[in-house]
Amino acid sequence: MSKITQIIKEARDQGRLTALDFAQGIFDDFIELHGDRNFRDDGAVIGVIGRLGDQTVTVVGIQKGKNLQDNLKRNFGQPHPEGYRKALRLMKQAEKFGRPVVTFINTAGAYPGVGAEERGQGEAIARNLMEMSDLKVPIIAIIIGEGGSGGALALAVANRVWMLENSIYAVLSPEGFASILWKDGSRAMEAAELMKITSHELLEMGIVDKVISEAGLSSKELQAHLKNELRAELELLQGLALEQLLEERYQRFRKY
Repeated sequence: MSKITQIIKEARDQGRLTALDFAQGIFDDFIELHGDRNFRDDGAVIGVIGRLGDQTVTVVGIQKGKNLQDNLKRNFGQPHPEGYRKALRLMKQAEKFGRPVVTFINTAGAYPGVGAEERGQGEAIARNLMEMSDLKVPIIAIIIGEGGSGGALALAVANRVWMLENSIYAVLSPEGFASILWKDGSRAMEAAELMKITSHELLEMGIVDKVISEAGLSSKELQAHLKNELRAELELLQGLALEQLLEERYQRFRKY
């Protein structure tokens, strides 16, 4: 098995730590919030208020299931527009109360179903991009599995974008890339080599800011390591003037 195949297998593994696992393992006084106040609650997106040391933080994540039943409830980690609107509602609430935002991303992409399109999937994603670019609190986005297309980017317009070592981030799946380029989805791993979707390749290109090592760490050790990294980085970001915080975030994405 090639290295890229191994990384993709790891990134998609059902036993991988989910957004909810990280939220529960890293943040204290955990309260989960639901609903977009417009249509319904989307199980694919979780929203949490918790404490990181002395700091109250809003956590938003895309949640995949641990088994088939859970995946059906979570729509296999593919958010509907109401999921993105729920995320935005909680981020605007965080801005109102001066809470930093941490997002955990693990999705193959936004759900492309008829109902989702009728309710404005493209608009919901675009609005998140626009609002996050100007959100007046620090934002850290962490890709913990798959980071697929606009569905991932809708929670990743952040001051810092990190990736777990065995995660992937791309404009579309290797299968989709191979189908478009060669009309042959079975050449997905060949496509993945060309796409440069692994954490270290993206760090080298400046697309992400940090790779969180997973090698030899248990789930608890990984959560503890990430907790320390988040605490240090949020302290740094909160020391910046508001204008600088927003300008750095804006320029981070304009440079591409």
